[in-house]
Amino acid sequence: MEPVIDQACAAALYAEGDAALDTGASLLAAAPEADDALHRRGEEFVRRAWERGWHPADLVRFVRLELDERRAVLAATLIAAETARYGELPPRWRAQLAELPGAAPRNKPDRFGYASDLLELYRLLLRLPAIEPVGPVPGTAADHLHRPPAPGEPRMLTRIRALLAKAEATGFPEEAEALTSKAQELMARHSIDEALIAARTRSTETPGACRIGVEPPYESAKAILLDAVASANRCRAVWNGDLGFSTVVGFEADLEAVELLFTSLLVQGTAAMTRAEAGQRASGRKRTKTFRQSFLMAYAQRLGSRLADTTERATAAADMDTETGAGTAEGTSGLLPVLAARDVAVTETAERMFPRTTTTRVRGATDLDGWNHGTEAADRARMGDHRKGPHGGPRDGEIMA
Repeated sequence: MEPVIDQACAAALYAEGDAALDTGASLLAAAPEADDALHRRGEEFVRRAWERGWHPADLVRFVRLELDERRAVLAATLIAAETARYGELPPRWRAQLAELPGAAPRNKPDRFGYASDLLELYRLLLRLPAIEPVGPVPGTAADHLHRPPAPGEPRMLTRIRALLAKAEATGFPEEAEALTSKAQELMARHSIDEALIAARTRSTETPGACRIGVEPPYESAKAILLDAVASANRCRAVWNGDLGFSTVVGFEADLEAVELLFTSLLVQGTAAMTRAEAGQRASGRKRTKTFRQSFLMAYAQRLGSRLADTTERATAAADMDTETGAGTAEGTSGLLPVLAARDVAVTETAERMFPRTTTTRVRGATDLDGWNHGTEAADRARMGDHRKGPHGGPRDGEIMA
């Protein structure tokens, strides 16, 4: 059945326009015996995406952004089939595969429409750009896939997840703030413990990277929030707005912290924004879009300050312990040089991966009510400087892109 597949793909994938897609879909609809070969061809296109640096979540997200949810489900179906051939997958791949949409039924709503959807998906897959790799391609040998967890890591992460889950579930903003602050404090302490253990054991671990989705709407505000979370956890974030994600560079324990905290803060911020917006609507306001954008911008800016303060306090406390001899890593002169060396390693890795980044000024916080509500949601305790611009107005955000 390969000749039918080749003919259909040549008609649809290497020509522009809907007419070419219709021609290819017609050929496939008339050849039910070619169905299995058609899906194997799609799995091949997915495999090529891995070689270009893409991961399962990246691919599904991009298909959703460029096409729609229906084609995203088709992409997830091909991904599940392609990755089933591997006996070993990187840990993040396993987590991403577990969150994919369920498999799409074949030939629904009809053979022609299904074939057309597949060919349009294949056209997109063939034109995927190469992106920075953030881990091994499935099927390749990689020692770090089998790296044992650091002592106490599972228990610490379980505790952090529990705190963030409580913060997301509570209806009391002050309680959510306290729980989130405690989670960040634990993350900072865990990062410090990892750094000291690595120094004591002369670990050869180097910084890695992961990609985190930053999708519309209000993606610029979300990117600023992720950048703030990354910075507070000794990582670097680089936003690719066109592809719908940020790449975060850092040591493994810190990357896990960033993923956990960003996801939770986005849930908390969205819930707080919805509550504040309901109050605005009750007062007769209708500028929903500008209110939301300004709310999330303020929320991201202020949280950056609060998270950084928490990390700074945890670091100062840990440094005092090392000065008194409690927890000092053998062969090191103290905590701050150890952390500085790791910061340098993260910066050098990020610069190697992204030698041509630019700092982008993000404008869009134009609604004062939204800004004020967002600031309050992020800072109920009014800790420190509110990072406002002249005359109390919001400052423009800056992120690496």
